[in-house]
Amino acid sequence: MNRRNYTLHLVLAGALVVLAAAAGRVERWEGTDAPRYEVSAVKEAAPPAAAVDTPPVAGDDEEREAEVLVRFKPGVSEERIEEIAAAHNDRVEDEIESVEGLTAIDDLDNREAARVAEEYASLPEVEYAEPNFRIEADPAETAGAESDPAPLALAGPNDPRFSDQWGLLNTGQGGGRAEADISALGAWEKTQGSKKVVVAVLDSGVDYTHPDLVGNMWHRPDDMEMYVDPQLGVMDDADGFSAVESERDPMDENGHGTHCAGIVGAEGDNNIGITGVNWHVEIMPLKFMGRGGFGSTKDAIEAINYVIARKKDGVNVRVISASWGSPSRSKALEDVIRKAGENDILFVAAAGNDSTDADRRPHYPSGYKLPNVLSVAALDRRDQLASFSNYGAKGVHVAAPGKEILSTWLGGTYRDASGTSMATPFVAGVAGLVLSVEPNLSVNELRDRLINTVDKLDALKGKVSSGGRVNAARAVGAMQIK
Repeated sequence: MNRRNYTLHLVLAGALVVLAAAAGRVERWEGTDAPRYEVSAVKEAAPPAAAVDTPPVAGDDEEREAEVLVRFKPGVSEERIEEIAAAHNDRVEDEIESVEGLTAIDDLDNREAARVAEEYASLPEVEYAEPNFRIEADPAETAGAESDPAPLALAGPNDPRFSDQWGLLNTGQGGGRAEADISALGAWEKTQGSKKVVVAVLDSGVDYTHPDLVGNMWHRPDDMEMYVDPQLGVMDDADGFSAVESERDPMDENGHGTHCAGIVGAEGDNNIGITGVNWHVEIMPLKFMGRGGFGSTKDAIEAINYVIARKKDGVNVRVISASWGSPSRSKALEDVIRKAGENDILFVAAAGNDSTDADRRPHYPSGYKLPNVLSVAALDRRDQLASFSNYGAKGVHVAAPGKEILSTWLGGTYRDASGTSMATPFVAGVAGLVLSVEPNLSVNELRDRLINTVDKLDALKGKVSSGGRVNAARAVGAMQIK
């Protein structure tokens, strides 16, 4: 074979490999313990984190002006706030209605955010001021190959990939340990969820057209007016809410939020793909990260503020699933999560993927010591704490499956992913199951139920406060607590 023909054959072979990868319905991320889609906060003026291997696509997420989050003291009027901002040549971009005095301010001089925050913090009318931090997600790495299906499970829903979902039913597939799962089959004997329960996924949005999610998506009721924010204006929230200014549609263009949503509530027993913890539920997309996986503290706050407003309007949203975080503490974010709790909304948050003790190095928002926050660590299929997972004898509360988790992805596809990001929606999903049978539980009662019904594991002694893995059957009352 001459050199020219040899080269031609190599090109053709490469093209076939690419086509085979693209044809795969199930894609797996590289089987490493490296965290995927764990996010970190950086100052607006800071360069991308070193963990980001590739630059964001041009125009992917707009560069934002330097911003600060300022909470004014009680009694400071809106007129006075406007006067103070104008005196500093700044603009009040948004007032967070759920938290009195909390305001997002644009600096029109484009100065460093930290300096602007210091100036506001020194004013007698201000309780606190802080920079609006950027939040970043690590890029996904995929092998792009179709995985071989596991043998069909003897029991459970008719979804063809259910046998690959070891977190729901672990029969020892893939080298796992039998029964190292959340006891989903036992829970489903009592309840498969309810469309009367709304679980919000606060992330990169959700692909609400995915065939395995479309039947379980929340949509604004026909008799409810579009969302109106005094500063942001009228927003068509027919399919959920987006705080990303250039993408008011909560459609996911990144994948992370869609993956989390599928764990909570991919439609069960529909003979398509997989099943979620809830076969029936309403998933509310909350988008604060764009296509490249970037967002900000302010955008997360606006999304939570939206949930509180819709809860007051009569939407039965009781759980927020938050699979992201950073080491940077935000008083403003803490305040709005507290307000969510006061409105009976549980906030389930990822413990983080830094392999560290979160009691010593807190990870936020999971590290906020609030009565409605539930921090979640990740387990592998052998009931061992995943090597990447954060832990904390006091500050991390429960664990759930979080390694090699199959769920929904963009374009009607499915992928495996690993991280406390995946463990979090398992717990949020179980919370939804509990509310389907006991809708009047308070947020404190719901949180306590999830903590007090875990399966105790030796591997979690001294690692999480409950010492155990969430158990859906016990949580819904289908199995007695040992």
